[in-house]
Amino acid sequence: MTTAELANYIETLRIEFQQGATEKIARQQKAYMRDQFMYFGMKAQERRAAQKSFLHKTYLPPKSDLNQIVKGLWGQAERDFLYFAMELAFKYKKDWEKEDIQLFEFMAVHKSWWDSIDYISVKLMGSYFKKFPEQRAESVQKWLDSGNIWLQRCALLFQLKYKEEIDAKLLSHVIESLLGSKEFFINKAIGWVLREYSRTNPTWVVSFVEVHTLHNLSKREALRLLKR
Repeated sequence: MTTAELANYIETLRIEFQQGATEKIARQQKAYMRDQFMYFGMKAQERRAAQKSFLHKTYLPPKSDLNQIVKGLWGQAERDFLYFAMELAFKYKKDWEKEDIQLFEFMAVHKSWWDSIDYISVKLMGSYFKKFPEQRAESVQKWLDSGNIWLQRCALLFQLKYKEEIDAKLLSHVIESLLGSKEFFINKAIGWVLREYSRTNPTWVVSFVEVHTLHNLSKREALRLLKR
């Protein structure tokens, strides 16, 4: 895809997004995200309706253009473009290659916040590691060592929906590596992944909580379903 073609692709999508935009919703969304990001002003269902044709398999660009398109979208001011870019990347799930983890890492460390990280970690990275399990240990350790809280959150959450396929040994290692963190988004994620795993293996979760000194937030979240 040429630079001109990319610009036209983004501008066409922009026109679709602008048609359903309202200033009131844009202000509300910006405020909800602590005034960090700009929005067109669409609710999720309206954005998905506006972008529907762009995600239809008939009109998907070649997979070879994905890296360029995602980074082009990531460079736009409105966060709606990022949401579309993440869903676009997931459309190529069957065609992902080993090096695509580098794109997902780029997405995780640029314009980072919980809304993008939770999709990237669970939908993109989680699915990627099922396709390329041999890449998992090295990538996760790199994220833990990075000092970047968003990559560390990815290390915690990529197994969130694995259920009985979860690697409990790896999960233990990740959580133990991050114990003592004062970061809200880390401690919240520790509790979240443990809570989700308690649906599948409550005995393991209770045992883990009992033998580890977790942040109160993590412990409360981890045991929430088990105290009903």
